[in-house]
Amino acid sequence: MLDNISKYKILLASNSPRRRELLGGLGLSYEVVSQPEIDESYPATLQGSEIPSYIAQKKAEAYRNLMVDDTLLITADTIVWLDGKVYGKPTDEAHARQMLRELSGRSHTVITGLAITTLEKQTVFAVESKVTFATLTDDEIDYYVTKYKPLDKAGAYGIQEWIGYIGVTGLEGSYFNVMGLPIQRLYNELKNI
Repeated sequence: MLDNISKYKILLASNSPRRRELLGGLGLSYEVVSQPEIDESYPATLQGSEIPSYIAQKKAEAYRNLMVDDTLLITADTIVWLDGKVYGKPTDEAHARQMLRELSGRSHTVITGLAITTLEKQTVFAVESKVTFATLTDDEIDYYVTKYKPLDKAGAYGIQEWIGYIGVTGLEGSYFNVMGLPIQRLYNELKNI
């Protein structure tokens, strides 16, 4: 599958083990590249899906120096969006607990922006999924944060972990998007290159 991109050396610019696992599930050969801190700031005027799309493009720009004619670079960013507020990665365990208390008993949107970049072209898109949480007790939140340390996850949770098992009561859209890489949409975009 995806013979159309066989001429490319595929680079996944991500520190996320979940993104690596999901891209690997497509059966593609790829290399992971990672730079230390990339500035993930964005203009305050951006809303919803504009934010992770902007950051995915910004990440792609940071890796331009690694690209040659046969390079295909994949960059992504995921946010949780609720009531006009961005929930990115928590700064510490207290912040993670606060985020989960705010998401508890409510529905929020998980948005992943992706950029597929070659020297000739860039395709940018965002995928949204709606997640509904049961009302979580403080004990459940404490247990999850203490045991799973979700400091590397937007919204302070991984749907594929314990909190997803006991807390997610509804999902509209892509499960894999909530994990951080909307792999079905990415596959379709790669087919069209």
